[in-house]
Amino acid sequence: MRRRPARPVGELDDERLVKLVAHGDRAAFEELYARTSPWLLLRLRRRCSDEDLVAEVLQDSYVSLWRSAGSFSADGSAAGWLWTIAARKLIDAMRARARAQRPELAAAGSTPSAMPSAEDEALTRELDPGLAAAWAGLSPQLREVLQAVVVDGLTTREASTLLGLPEGTVKTRARRARIALRDGLTTEGGTA
Repeated sequence: MRRRPARPVGELDDERLVKLVAHGDRAAFEELYARTSPWLLLRLRRRCSDEDLVAEVLQDSYVSLWRSAGSFSADGSAAGWLWTIAARKLIDAMRARARAQRPELAAAGSTPSAMPSAEDEALTRELDPGLAAAWAGLSPQLREVLQAVVVDGLTTREASTLLGLPEGTVKTRARRARIALRDGLTTEGGTA
């Protein structure tokens, strides 16, 4: 028999709710979903404009949360952990879509390696032309780290988990990316 918390689930913090979800508490899951799904939906929409794909990723993220709540580490934030799940799901979905489109691209004469990612296209449309050019000049490894820590607002630890890199590598790449962007902007602006 499940033991109910002393306080109603609406008064518990997200981390405690995840722990209750790990024990199969449906009310805790519903409360966590109600709290986190609006901001998670917004963050996913910033990375992808395909509403169907975003809805699928959102649903898959909460299914994963339900199934893997027991693996949540108490030393992290529940929101960061959930965003890591969702970001990975989105990346996987975008890669799957790209793989499915490769035959179409080959028939049209395009090569996948020459095409920018959907994330890069969306981001460069929103950036100042000088910043967009500097962004495009970054290597994919530097862009993905900068995207995670600056655009998505992940901590170094969360970015490390998301990207499968050591924290030191994330820090180093983020610093290198910022320097390269600064240098690109300086050169672009004519002050170099």
